[in-house]
Amino acid sequence: MNHTHQYHSIDFTQYTDLVEHALSEDLGGEVDLQNDITSSWTLERDTPAQAHIVARTEGVIAGLELAQVTFTRLDSQIECSFAVRDGQRVEAGHVVMRIKGPARALLCGERTALNFLQRLSGVATQTRRFVDAIAETSARITDTRKTTPGWRHLQKWAVIQGGGVNHRIGLYDAVLIKENHAAACGGVAEAVRRVRTAAAQRGIDPPIFVEAETIQEVMSLTSLDPDRIMLDNMSDELLRQSVEYIRAKSPSIVIEATGGYTVETVVTAAHTGVDLISIGSLTHSAPALDLSMLFE
Repeated sequence: MNHTHQYHSIDFTQYTDLVEHALSEDLGGEVDLQNDITSSWTLERDTPAQAHIVARTEGVIAGLELAQVTFTRLDSQIECSFAVRDGQRVEAGHVVMRIKGPARALLCGERTALNFLQRLSGVATQTRRFVDAIAETSARITDTRKTTPGWRHLQKWAVIQGGGVNHRIGLYDAVLIKENHAAACGGVAEAVRRVRTAAAQRGIDPPIFVEAETIQEVMSLTSLDPDRIMLDNMSDELLRQSVEYIRAKSPSIVIEATGGYTVETVVTAAHTGVDLISIGSLTHSAPALDLSMLFE
């Protein structure tokens, strides 16, 4: 069903530049423990410490290794151990990670590490809410390109940790013909024709997605045999009609519902028989999971 790359795993060492940038924001430029004036002025350099990160609310954890990369950037001697795994649901009070090393380095990295961990866990938690809501159906929850700039792969990975699936990653791995493309080139049919011609010339076969807002558009688009039809802002009844028509004409087409669904409204949409429901809020407005680091 899914034609695009799925972020089941990710190499967090590829995000050292992002970690460096985040730490430099906190330290006023150069990543140097001396620039944490509170810790460097109140603690001896080698004061040892042990700490743990604990969940304050229920949620799904994601980003443990990125937190580890953050701490070890400040001091390679810091030891991190994970009490849970990414993708695991935790209750309030659950310890998720333990850190051991120089107190100054732990305190310096605390907020940046938590920022990464809280936000990615927030995405995973938001995703799991939607996934759980439609668990009794065959539909899957998918993300969108409405991600934080520079965080796209991280956030899409976090969606997987929450039980969702990934939509196209960007503008390069799938064709998505939207109404503005159609308006600019003379219609969806002409856009699809141009795409297939260009792809054949290059010897590639990217998946083609198209959008429909009415049953009339669904009928015309089905004949073009795209890989996916995205049903945009349709009522549940119109979704059902569209699903029945597409299934009868071309069962191989993936059917996606899109249009601002909430945890409450996604349930009836999932029961219409669509394959996927895309949710922008998984990444553009997921609340951060409440986590704290405490010294022992």
